Amino acid sequence: MRYKLSTCAIPNCPYDAEKITGASGILALLTLKKRVLAATALVLGRGAAVLLAFWLAIAPAAAGNKDPAFIKLGGGDIGSCCADRDQAGVFSIEYRAGPDLELLHIRPSLGVFGTTDASIYGWFGLSGDIFFGRRIVLTLGSAVGFYLDGEGQDLGHVLEFRSGAEIAWRFDNRARLGIGVTHLSNANIADKNPGTETVMLIYSHPLKSLFSDKK
Repeated sequence: MRYKLSTCAIPNCPYDAEKITGASGILALLTLKKRVLAATALVLGRGAAVLLAFWLAIAPAAAGNKDPAFIKLGGGDIGSCCADRDQAGVFSIEYRAGPDLELLHIRPSLGVFGTTDASIYGWFGLSGDIFFGRRIVLTLGSAVGFYLDGEGQDLGHVLEFRSGAEIAWRFDNRARLGIGVTHLSNANIADKNPGTETVMLIYSHPLKSLFSDKK
């Protein structure tokens, strides 16, 4: 009897379908399942702790955040630091929700980036703002999404986790211009986890001003 494992995204996967037969195949599948579940639990546990600490830290500074939703456009570099890959250009677009979807000062977002060597990453994320006066805003966030390497770096798995920070200048119309740095990795759910970083110049346009002159 042969059991096929159709979704192993790990290069040289030890649980290759050709190697899974009989009782040893069942054992291999169970081992892989336990490994993925353990890694997922670890990521979720760490994420919950980070979000709790983050909320406690930003609550006083974020309480007055009335900024609207944003369309965020970014451009910059991927692989410039601590990554086993050639550098490439990266461009992103992201929708970040407004106060209507805010919970405990945290807002959801959806985004995608593409690189000049044909890598693509799409994500769902959560982030919060810390204000230093009216002009300077620090945004911290994390996300989970799916990655296709194209002709770029193999990150070890199709499922990748993203964390990062952005420091921006806030204009009178609430638009922002800043620098964002993010780290991408698979949290060791695969044998290979090289990770990579992006550094981008990011412009955040308030959605209301796309349709109205009101601030």
